[in-house]
Amino acid sequence: MNNMPAPDVSVIIGAYEAMPYLTRCLESVAAQTLDADRIEIVAVDDGSTDGTAEYLDSFAADSAIPTRVLHQANSGGPSGPRNVGLGMARGRFVFFLDADDYLGPEALERLVAMADKAGTDVVAGKAEGVNRVAPRSMWTRTTERVNIYNSRIMYALSAQKLFRRELLVRRGMRFDETLRTGEDAVFTMEAFLCGNGVSVVADYTCYYLVGRTDGKHATQSGSHVDRFESAAALMKLITEHAAPGSKTEKLLVRPFTVTLVQQFKHQLLRESEEVRQQKMELAAPLMERYWTPGVAKRLRVADRLRLECVALGRLDVLMDVVEFMTAKKVPEVVRRGRERTPYLAYPHFRSRKAGIPDAAYEVTVAEKVGDERVEPSKGIVGRTSMARRVARRLRTRLRGASASA
Repeated sequence: MNNMPAPDVSVIIGAYEAMPYLTRCLESVAAQTLDADRIEIVAVDDGSTDGTAEYLDSFAADSAIPTRVLHQANSGGPSGPRNVGLGMARGRFVFFLDADDYLGPEALERLVAMADKAGTDVVAGKAEGVNRVAPRSMWTRTTERVNIYNSRIMYALSAQKLFRRELLVRRGMRFDETLRTGEDAVFTMEAFLCGNGVSVVADYTCYYLVGRTDGKHATQSGSHVDRFESAAALMKLITEHAAPGSKTEKLLVRPFTVTLVQQFKHQLLRESEEVRQQKMELAAPLMERYWTPGVAKRLRVADRLRLECVALGRLDVLMDVVEFMTAKKVPEVVRRGRERTPYLAYPHFRSRKAGIPDAAYEVTVAEKVGDERVEPSKGIVGRTSMARRVARRLRTRLRGASASA
């Protein structure tokens, strides 16, 4: 095999107890419209006992696509097999395919064509869920190069993408095997920030995310401690590699909303006081280091308020807020000041005893409250600037009219 020309794509599959899903997964690679000699499969059996190992060996023996299979003791997570597969890969690009999932027939052909056309190092293809919900907001338009700071692609950080292998080799990129969850988000974000651009293929379903019915799906595992660790790793990477200032703050919205705020929702009411206190302690250093007004103003009030309570160490206030939200109560919209600035009157709004600043309740991004869409105030600065521009135009016109006379 070492004497064969390097393929375009190395499809890396880490497999653990993957039957019967593995059958369709491998069949989808075999059915690709990209020529078989432009693909290789690198499959790592992670100590399976359900027939996965035997099926991989059987497929490799009969497949028209060059396939290498490595069997190893169970590593305890997806990172180990992916890293082993990455070390074995020879392709110009690598694609990480989960053994539960499968590809659309034209996926690899379209993804490689986009990478070659745009010269980008990462290509994300549209994904759809099968027996599960998949994110959709980032698949509105096919784009050769997206601005990751202004794109919804920051919410698609799973590893199921096409990566240029040269980037991964040059940076020595590997999945962090110490993380029990969220390791793919850290890996993908590094590629986004340190590579030569990101493309999106949104006009064709490249990837099908399959919801397993046996409870063994990786996204169903991981404790709250694991999730705080993954958030910390992603926040650290963003601050180290993203453009400073507002651009870093835009990307930090992702771990704050996708990971941290999720730990302080309705389940908090059912958890023990010990777990609640532990969550507050785990969040404290992250809030101190990464929580800024620039991040806060980019969040909806419901998310910002919960996190502000966490930042201030006010578990008592947080519990009242979470109980209000869990009951699906709609807060009153209160408009204050000359600019009629909108606030959402969640529990303890303007309470001196609680000490939560009014800014935590202010609407700073457009959001729906009950049946009403509430827009943020434009602010007196914006209005003053506009007034000044109008006055300047008027003075210019008057001077022109005077000169003509």
